[in-house]
Amino acid sequence: YPPLSEKRWKKRYLYKKGKTRSMKDQFGRTIDYMRISITDRCNLRCRYCMPERIEWLPKEELLSLEEIAEICRLASSLGIRKIKITGGEPLVRNGCDRLIGMISQIPGIDQVSLTTNGILLADYAESLRRQGLHAVNVSLDALDPDIYAQITGYHKLPQVLDGLHAMEQQQIPTKINVVLQRGVNETECLALAELARHHAFDVRFIELMPIGHGKQLTCVSNTEVFQKLSDHYGTLLPDPDTHGNGPARYYTVEGFQGSIGFISAIHGKFCNSCNRIRLTATGDLKPCLCYQERILVKDALRSGDTKEAQKLLAQAIFQKPAAHCFETLSSITEDAEMSRIGG
Repeated sequence: YPPLSEKRWKKRYLYKKGKTRSMKDQFGRTIDYMRISITDRCNLRCRYCMPERIEWLPKEELLSLEEIAEICRLASSLGIRKIKITGGEPLVRNGCDRLIGMISQIPGIDQVSLTTNGILLADYAESLRRQGLHAVNVSLDALDPDIYAQITGYHKLPQVLDGLHAMEQQQIPTKINVVLQRGVNETECLALAELARHHAFDVRFIELMPIGHGKQLTCVSNTEVFQKLSDHYGTLLPDPDTHGNGPARYYTVEGFQGSIGFISAIHGKFCNSCNRIRLTATGDLKPCLCYQERILVKDALRSGDTKEAQKLLAQAIFQKPAAHCFETLSSITEDAEMSRIGG
C-alpha cells in the first residue's frame, strides 16, 4: 500500500462527532472494531484451523501485552470502540485476563470480548468478569463426543460444557460459534441449535472460510442450514434486537431463550457493512482476512514512534478493500493458517 501522509488522513478521513472520533475507510464505511490475535498457540488441533504438526512462532516475535494495550489506545484515538481478543486460543497465553482488564480501562473503548474454544473458560471465568469482559464467543462444532474429538483432535468436550456453565454463572453474555463441514458434523446442527432453547446463548452458524486448511474442506451453506432448521422448528422470525458487532443475521424460535444466528461469508456476502480490521500476534495489521496484504506496526511501536504507529493504523483502516473474494478461490492471496492470523 502507498503511505498516507499524516496531514492527509487527519484532514480528510478522521471525523469528529462531539467528543468522539471515528474513521472511515476509502469506501465510506465507519471502522470501529478490531480483532486482535494474542497468540498462535492452541490446546486443540481443529482440522480447518491448523495442521497436526505446527512450528510455533518464537515468543520474542509476539507483541507483549503492554504493546497490545498501547495499540488499542492508539486505535481508540482513531475511533475503534470495540476489541475482540482471539488466538490461536487466547486463554493459553499467560496474562490474557489481565490484558482484558488493561484494555477495558482505555478511554473510548466501549467493549472488550473474547473468542475461545472454551476449554479453559471455567478456570478463568471469575477473573474475566472482574477484569471487565463484556462478552464471549465459544467455538463448538459438535455435541457428540466422538465427532468433537474427530474435529478437534482431543476428547475435551466436558471442559467446554463446564466453561459454558461458568459463563452462565458469571452472567457473561455468550455466543456459540458453529462451523459445519460436509461429511463431518453437518448432522449436529439441530443438537447445537437446541442449546439456545435451554440457555440464553445465541447459537451462530458460520460458513467455513477457505483460508489455510479450510481450503481443503467442504463448506455447508447457511442456506441449507436455515432450511433444515425451518423444516424442524417452523418459521424462523427475524430478531430485531442487536446482538453484537458483526454481520450475523439473527432469528428467533418459539420457546427458545437465545437466538439463532447466521454468518454467511460465502453465500451472503456482507462486505458493504464490514466495520473491522485485524491485528496479528506479531503486529501485522490486516485490512481484510482474504488478502495477504499486511501493514507492520510492531517496528514503529518498539522504536517508540507512536505517531508513526497511529498513522499505520489509519492507513490500514482507510485502505480496506471493497470486498473479499472467498467465492473465487484462485483470487485469494492469503495462504497463512487461521491460527497465525487470528480467529
